[in-house]
Amino acid sequence: MEGKGKEKAMSMTPAHASVSVGPDGLTSEEQLYQETIRQLQKTYAKKIKPLEQSYCFEGFHSAPLTPQDIGSKPMVLLVGQYSTGKTTFVEYLLGESYPGAHVGIEPTTDRFVAIMNGPEPKIIPGHAAAVSGDLPFSGLTKFGTKFLSRFQVAQLNNPLLSNLTLIDTPGILSGSKQINRGYDFISVINWFAERSDLILLLFDGYKLDISDEFKGAIHSLRGHEDKVRIVLNKCDQISQQQLMRIYGALMWSLGKVITTPEVNRVYLGSFWPKYKTP
Repeated sequence: MEGKGKEKAMSMTPAHASVSVGPDGLTSEEQLYQETIRQLQKTYAKKIKPLEQSYCFEGFHSAPLTPQDIGSKPMVLLVGQYSTGKTTFVEYLLGESYPGAHVGIEPTTDRFVAIMNGPEPKIIPGHAAAVSGDLPFSGLTKFGTKFLSRFQVAQLNNPLLSNLTLIDTPGILSGSKQINRGYDFISVINWFAERSDLILLLFDGYKLDISDEFKGAIHSLRGHEDKVRIVLNKCDQISQQQLMRIYGALMWSLGKVITTPEVNRVYLGSFWPKYKTP
């Protein structure tokens, strides 16, 4: 009886429980994905790119796509004022710190950082990343060397990064402190927004004012409203009664910047990595 029970249990095991892996180390789904990307790259280069070049599409919209642009992973862009928890949010998702990450109550992230998957933890400077044939950042060269010196790629071997790329941005200050950045911050945000699949605007309960540069960054997201999600972070640090007042104040501030008749949904949360305490 015991043997028959085992045989019955084995016969009830789903056939798809085992995943077949090819000689290249890829599953059938991954092989299908790679082949689809190759066919898209060929179709674009043969059919669409010549049409864009004939009509000077780059002059009034955007430059032609590279094979790296088409084959790149989905991108998530984080935008917010300083110390709203953007870098900590990234560490929460990854479950670990990434190379070059700095967290503090003062403005710490002073550059754009693309967090991507890689065999080992390392930092690729912006100038090298922009000319690399393996990375989708060649379009950033138009923003000049001043920007490229404020851009870097952080690679580490993390399961989450095998499916997406995270973009951490410099914290936005208030007043006239942004004037001397040396590059067009708003245009860079717009460049990443066009290529991102999700855009997170992070706020916290102590920084609800929207500076002129932050307002310009939000305005640059027009046309990408379907990608934008608004997150009110660090909600564990305020009481429930304060939270209701802060939520109302945030909606009032956003109403002056985002001119749409629909009410924006705000996601409340507090994102701290397990190895850190608030």
